[in-house]
Amino acid sequence: MHDYAKRLTESGSAEAFLNKLDEAKEILFNTRPTEPALRNGLNFILTRLRKPKHDFKQESFLELISYYKDKYRMMIQNSKKKIAEIGARRIPYVDANDDYTIMTHCHSSVVTAILLEAKKQGKHFNVINTETQPRLQGRLTAKELINAGIKVFHVVDSAMRWAVNHYEVNLILIGADSVTSEGTVLNKIGSRLLALVAHEEHVPFYVATPLLKYNPQTSFGVIEKIEMRETSEIWENPPKGVEILNPAFETVSRRYIDGLITEAGIFASSHVHNYFEKLYPDMV
Repeated sequence: MHDYAKRLTESGSAEAFLNKLDEAKEILFNTRPTEPALRNGLNFILTRLRKPKHDFKQESFLELISYYKDKYRMMIQNSKKKIAEIGARRIPYVDANDDYTIMTHCHSSVVTAILLEAKKQGKHFNVINTETQPRLQGRLTAKELINAGIKVFHVVDSAMRWAVNHYEVNLILIGADSVTSEGTVLNKIGSRLLALVAHEEHVPFYVATPLLKYNPQTSFGVIEKIEMRETSEIWENPPKGVEILNPAFETVSRRYIDGLITEAGIFASSHVHNYFEKLYPDMV
């Protein structure tokens, strides 16, 4: 947005300048269907630009855009740090000779932050993580954890249930790409399968996410969309007649989620709107 604002060189009022930015915001909204953190960030910047009444000076608006962009980035970083502290408390201290196993899916910087914080506190645990087809993001998770000295078991996505059965998983922890007002979580495809396994095997299932991943528009009836990605990620040159489907995410119902781990604490996912409204009232 900052780069686009720099190109708006025509003179005019502050309102005209901000209206142009609103148009750019709508275009950016549509580039990634399942990206509420981006939408919340853009709303955060534009809401604050509209609060004070300025004489139109493009340079001052550019400075404000940079300032609020950095402020929003800091909000996300601080929320992740807080989530790591809160989430690490959910992992108990166990004897080094005992097995405590955590399972996760895909790659979530928030989940890895929790695990790294728990490791830093001297807690002993193993992690099972999935490779996460088709882009294999799970390998990044495995590398980060191994580098921190955490034992990792890496499995294919379709081995989720087998892994939970054979390794007596104590806790399942995933991230989120979006959370709706009803408490439904959207995360990497395969997340619902893991939630169903957790439900079947009575394993606690938690979702770690900043509240900034909440989509407040869903409280007004807007349905969060599932992003469909390039088919070439799955098969570059499929035989004629084969139609490739590549949904990036899927929903996890609140009934399968024991709790959301957020910067505001741990609570039922159905309460997400209330906590978001308290922490970020200007974004509702």
